Amino acid sequence: MSRRPGHVTSGPYAPPVPRTTTEVISADGARIHAETHGPEDAPAVVLAHGWTCSIAFWAPVVRDLAADHKVVLYDQRGHGRSPATGPAGYGTTALADDLVAVLEATLGPDERAVVGGHSMGGMTIMAAAERPELRARAAAAMLCSTGCARLPASSQVFPFRSEGARRLAHRLLLGSRAPLGPVSPLTRRALKYATMSPEATPEQIEACARIVHACPPAVRARWGKVLSVLELTGGVSRLEVPTVVLAGAADRLTPPVQSRRLASVLPDFRGLTELPGKGHMTPIEDPGAVAGLLRELVRDHLRPDGDRSSAATAGAAVPAQKTAQKTAQDTAQDTAHKTAPKSAQQATPEAAQKKERSA
Repeated sequence: MSRRPGHVTSGPYAPPVPRTTTEVISADGARIHAETHGPEDAPAVVLAHGWTCSIAFWAPVVRDLAADHKVVLYDQRGHGRSPATGPAGYGTTALADDLVAVLEATLGPDERAVVGGHSMGGMTIMAAAERPELRARAAAAMLCSTGCARLPASSQVFPFRSEGARRLAHRLLLGSRAPLGPVSPLTRRALKYATMSPEATPEQIEACARIVHACPPAVRARWGKVLSVLELTGGVSRLEVPTVVLAGAADRLTPPVQSRRLASVLPDFRGLTELPGKGHMTPIEDPGAVAGLLRELVRDHLRPDGDRSSAATAGAAVPAQKTAQKTAQDTAQDTAHKTAPKSAQQATPEAAQKKERSA
């Protein structure tokens, strides 16, 4: 029997009640818990959470979107209400299988969606890039606080100068089975340092801590080992849907250099948004920016008739706020210049490549 996820039960970070729940069966028989929020006939958004998280992690984003979007969420295997599998059930193939199964089980015939993933959820989308089901179902994608390769070497939780020392320390962290214990002032401080920004609020820290501490140590370690040797650059290069990238400038787990690498490889890159002062947990630290990008993708690429919009041009930065009041005559470049939040720094593919060379 699947277990209930840990999460706060009141306030903006408490998960809302879903309209429906679905038990999805993945390719290897794994059972995946999925939920649907919002109107059934509204434009669809499908969200995949990251390592050690759960459906509850998306709560403030769902509250923003569900009034006028159909929002589908699911617990990655071993997380939240999706039961753990045997040791062989963890890997990028399983990530792709589960996403495809959720898309097929929760979307209607010929229904398409904007897909978004945070951290390991973004890696899930990359892993599924060549799957025909994703290509048929995904109108656009958002990769949030994520990376495609060399995570232990680029992470800055342990900011050693030596790349070898960083790689070793982060691999030990990712593969650790040590129990996190109860949520306490000490564990909150540790979680804030590793995954959030100095400006994260106590409510945000508590919401993340409850979720992360609910992940079983064995599941955390098995997925951590997958992440420690991750190599999805090829998948990124074949993600042939309009894709935006979002990063927290203070992210220690997947620093912005990872997002700039994605920007240089994505075949249909539509913009990089860096949020100054934000850490790895961007959907909780700045849910408005995350929901805003998803709304932009729905508006530009998920028309009611299901046709993909060509309004935005490749490489144009996408602002992280609502721009519904803008006229259709505005070009994507003008939209990015006039409506992007002052706190968000955005880059074109050329700029991303220059940053990557200097990183």
